[in-house]
Parts: sequence; structure tokens; C-alpha cells
Amino acid sequence: MVKRTRGGSPEGQPRFAPGDLVRHRRYGYRGLVVAFDLTCYASEDWYRSNNTQPERNQPWYHVLVHGSHQTTYAAQDSLLEEPQPAPVDHPLLEAFFSSFEGSRYVRNDRLWDLSQ
Repeated sequence: MVKRTRGGSPEGQPRFAPGDLVRHRRYGYRGLVVAFDLTCYASEDWYRSNNTQPERNQPWYHVLVHGSHQTTYAAQDSLLEEPQPAPVDHPLLEAFFSSFEGSRYVRNDRLWDLSQ
């Protein structure tokens, strides 16, 4: 028997993919998934400073926060599918995505410059 998460994906499997729009359960911000890790790769110090400390052993997502310059690193159980998909406003948007197609963003062809 495969255990399922609240979103219906098998436990431990990513529920969201790059280009998906999400909403944070607790803080309510809208965001756009850029990438994910299968478990939390943040340092122990960062994790302990996190107010909610969700389970580390689940997918964690790199999210562009709509209407700001912020990015977040959020646990899967902290995110919901955005019920009213709409474009997001973020200065890094074009670094990762080429277009918005109704309910999700399409990844561009650019290589990510991780040296900055």
C-alpha cells in the first residue's frame, strides 16, 4: 500500500513542479515554484531558526514570492495549490520562465547561473 499525502501524491514524492503556482498555508503568500529538493537541504542552524520547523524528510520547494523580491524555501506540507492561478510579479521571473500559460509557467531554455 502506498501512503499518500494531503495533495494526493505518494508520500515523499513532490506534489509540485517548477512552474506551478502555490499558496503558503500559514502565511498566505502566493508564489511560483522554481525548483525542489526531495528533502530539506538547509543547514541545521537555518532549520532551527524556522518558526514552524516542518518535517525535514519531505520535498522542499524554492519559491518566488509574488509582489516582492523575496524567495522562500518551503516544505511541501506548508504549500497548497493556488486556487486562482494568475501571473506573479517577481524580478527573477524571466531568469527561470519564458511564459505564463493559463495556470502555470513554462521554463525557459537558459542555464541557471548559480555563481552569483
